[in-house]
This record gives sequence, C-alpha cells and structure tokens, in this order.
Amino acid sequence: MNGKAIVKNYENLQIKDNERRITLFDHSDREQVVLTARYMAAEAGFDETNQVLIATAASELATNIVKYAKEGEVILKMVRRDRQLGIEIIARDDGPGIRDIEQVMQDNFSTSKGSLGLGLPSVQRIMDEFKIESQPGHGTIVSTLKWR
Repeated sequence: MNGKAIVKNYENLQIKDNERRITLFDHSDREQVVLTARYMAAEAGFDETNQVLIATAASELATNIVKYAKEGEVILKMVRRDRQLGIEIIARDDGPGIRDIEQVMQDNFSTSKGSLGLGLPSVQRIMDEFKIESQPGHGTIVSTLKWR
C-alpha cells in the first residue's frame, strides 16, 4: 500500500446540515449507508458498540430496499429531543409494499429463500423507536430512532 487514501465518488449521497440522503439502486450502495451511519453515530457521541448496532440497522433497511423494492432512499439524521441526541434512520421506497406487517415483524418469517427472517425484528430490537408504514402496491417507510 502506498499510503494514499482511496476516495470513492458517491453521486447518490446528498448532504444537508445534519442529514444525509442516500439513494439506493443496487447492493453496492449499501456500503455508503453503513459507512455514513457509523460516521454519524460516532459524531453524535455513541460508543463503538452502538455505532456498529446503528450501522447494522441501517444496513438491514438498505438491504431490504434493494432486495424487495429495487430502489429507494435511506435518510440519516442527527436529531435532538430536549437534551437527548440521537440518530434517526428513515428508509423509504415505492416498491410492492408489505401485505402483513405483523407477520414480517415475527422472528424467522421471510418471503425470501435462504433468509433467516431476523431483519426487521432485529432493527426494532436495536433501535429505541421503530415505526413501519406500508401499503401493498404503494411502498414502505420505516422510521427508527436511537437515543444516546
């Protein structure tokens, strides 16, 4: 290695104040979501364990967008509520939507072969707040918050 940093040009990353928007078109875009989530968690003062957990939740949401909707967007924000600082992750798409939200929130349920079916339930366990809105044929929005 020659000591030079490798810089990737991410045209699908938009930066505004304490917000990052990442448009997802394929699985390679997930890398930017993970790196951005980890960076923002560190900037917000989360310890290393929580940085990894937040990045894991963001990765799962990004993976679901690409896998089921083909494209969408992940928005990461530093937020404040009173004296609390946190990270908000919003994942949204215009994909096929989810027919039965209660069912997909059960551990070990998946519509994909070879999947453990732990994704969305794990995101809910990792984050402090979790909300999912979906209509078949109209896409899905998952909003999550982790407080420090």
